[in-house]
Amino acid sequence: MELFNAAPGKNVSFVHPPYFIISGLKGIPHIKFYYVFLFFVYIVSVLGNSVVMAVICLDHNLRTPKYVAVFNLAFVDLFGNSALVPKLLDIFLFDHRHIPYNDCLTFLFFCYTCLSMQALNLVALAYDRLVAIIFPLHYQMRVTHRIMMSLIASFWAFIIVAVLIAVGLITRLSFCKSVVIHSYFCDHGQIYRLACNDHFPSYVVSCLYPVFIFWLPLLFILLSYLYISCTLAKVATVQQGLKAFRTCIGHLLLVAIYFIPLLITFTLMENIHPNARIINLSLTSVFPPMLNPIIYVLQTREIKDSLKRLLKLDHWIIINKSVCSYMLE
Repeated sequence: MELFNAAPGKNVSFVHPPYFIISGLKGIPHIKFYYVFLFFVYIVSVLGNSVVMAVICLDHNLRTPKYVAVFNLAFVDLFGNSALVPKLLDIFLFDHRHIPYNDCLTFLFFCYTCLSMQALNLVALAYDRLVAIIFPLHYQMRVTHRIMMSLIASFWAFIIVAVLIAVGLITRLSFCKSVVIHSYFCDHGQIYRLACNDHFPSYVVSCLYPVFIFWLPLLFILLSYLYISCTLAKVATVQQGLKAFRTCIGHLLLVAIYFIPLLITFTLMENIHPNARIINLSLTSVFPPMLNPIIYVLQTREIKDSLKRLLKLDHWIIINKSVCSYMLE
């Protein structure tokens, strides 16, 4: 971070507090039951995403470009919830609200990286559906393992650089007054507003970041489905159109679960109670990682068939081992 701390032509010292305080939710009765609920959500998320990743790894029929993106989404969901929920429970359920300065910036980095990658991963899946429906004859050429992995790798690189810039700019801020963060984690916007020196660069980043991580991905997804709808309306029958759209149901549900709560929260941000805003944002952070694997298992025929084959295979392995052990006795 010294690159960000270096000022051209002069030495500058920034006042970094020893810790930040996460204030979180206040004045809500029985709030600990909410954190117990979040623990349940986390367990379901870990199990569900682990199953999806294991099925994709074990079944060679799922070694396709589409499932490279699905695997990455499951990994991001698992890693993101593991970065957020255990620390959130430690802060509020066990009242460890004081977070050391460097730990808070690390917490910010991993949370923002994973939450942002979820949105861009939905873009990769939208690209897959767009090519599969609009250019089915060119699908094998336009959506290869190399193209999908390059796309996902570029998303990871972009997000990591963007979040590192945001974190690096925070290290140039001095905190002379309050160190209380009114959020459920080390929120970038809440932190830079506490600074007592010029935080305009961080303000610019906070304005540009949602554009590239939220609005542009959402715009691409909406335009891709608008293009799909218009094309199918011109060249396909109603039955063909419905059949094509069935392949998009899982992805559309993921998009709705991720983007709609955020749209509602940010649209009503000024008109809702701070506690309600924090609860809404915390739920939109942890719910999609829990629901994504459930949706893919229930809505995607390939994963359901693969899971059935693997379960049958494990069943026969257990039976064979039992028969062999019985014969040896």
